[in-house]
Amino acid sequence: MTSAPAVLNVLVVDDSAFMRRAIQKMIDKEPDLRVAGTASSGEEALALLGRLRPDVVTMDVEMPGIGGLEAVRAIVARGGPPVIMVSALTREGAETTLRAFEIGAVDVIPKPDSALIDIVNVQRELVEKIRHFGSRGAYHRAMRETTILRRAGLEDILRRREAPPPRPQARAGARPPVACVAIGTSTGGPVALTKVLPKLPASFPVPIVVVQHMPPGFTRALAERLNAASAIAVVEGADGTALAPGTAIVAPAGRQLRLRRTHDAVRVVLADDTERSLHVPSVDVMTAAVAEAYGAGALGVILTGMGQDGVRGLQAIKDRGGYVVGQDEASSVVYGMPRAAAAAGLVDRVVALDDVARVLCELTGANRAGRDDASHP
Repeated sequence: MTSAPAVLNVLVVDDSAFMRRAIQKMIDKEPDLRVAGTASSGEEALALLGRLRPDVVTMDVEMPGIGGLEAVRAIVARGGPPVIMVSALTREGAETTLRAFEIGAVDVIPKPDSALIDIVNVQRELVEKIRHFGSRGAYHRAMRETTILRRAGLEDILRRREAPPPRPQARAGARPPVACVAIGTSTGGPVALTKVLPKLPASFPVPIVVVQHMPPGFTRALAERLNAASAIAVVEGADGTALAPGTAIVAPAGRQLRLRRTHDAVRVVLADDTERSLHVPSVDVMTAAVAEAYGAGALGVILTGMGQDGVRGLQAIKDRGGYVVGQDEASSVVYGMPRAAAAAGLVDRVVALDDVARVLCELTGANRAGRDDASHP
């Protein structure tokens, strides 16, 4: 006799009764998910945590009293369940959500209260993320175990858990110099990027293009936040923007980013998604564009994220003689995208997140003199 599949319990927190009902309706459509309770404030949510013991919490960003940010801080401090932020597509909502990521929130979905929002996609993303983070407490166990090991000084054990790096493809002669870096990331990416871009020197010798899976309205705030913390320039891409050394261009959410080589520069080309891609922007589309524009000079970097976006684009980089760096499992919030790339034999070098900036400088010949964790926020 087979036992029934485990049901994941969700606590829905929002000060709007309409929004609580809308999110509950999305969740209750799934046989393996259940709304264990709802709360209209951060105070109520914290009071319910111990009694309901939910597997996942969805958290409104803006609430009276203890707001979403303070509630996330309290939940993380208690070692509570993973928190998925539900944010309005406003500048204030985006900035608060980015702060929530730094505190410990795991992901975000756009608040489904606007005619501009594709409700079907919001529901799909919400269900996928609840299943991933709530599944049998896997997120909690991994985070607890990693924290214990790190406190015990056993970093070498964590590093050995990463997938064995695939054999680099053989190359004839010396590898061509790097001409452009293409970074792709998703879940856990906003925090991961703060461990990479701010560690690069202002003199970083090549351009960088970044795809971070986020709802529309969030990537500009992300770029501005990274720019304020970095010596290099970090900007949200616009149609016609020229790629330049020492500048990282973040693909705007809701558009696909491609590149066009002109007589004087390589420039950004933004386009609507005509192929109904799962992610817009897509790491696959961006990395394939970098491969086409820069050939063997393309350096792909695949960081933490759910799914396998990036595999096709990184294959294009490899096909043209480029190089690929993948984040290791131990330092990834979700070892999905890096795992898929490694499993496909595309990753030349597996590194921990804290080492990514150093490796990028090494591969591009950048001078990191005077650049370390203590020298910049």
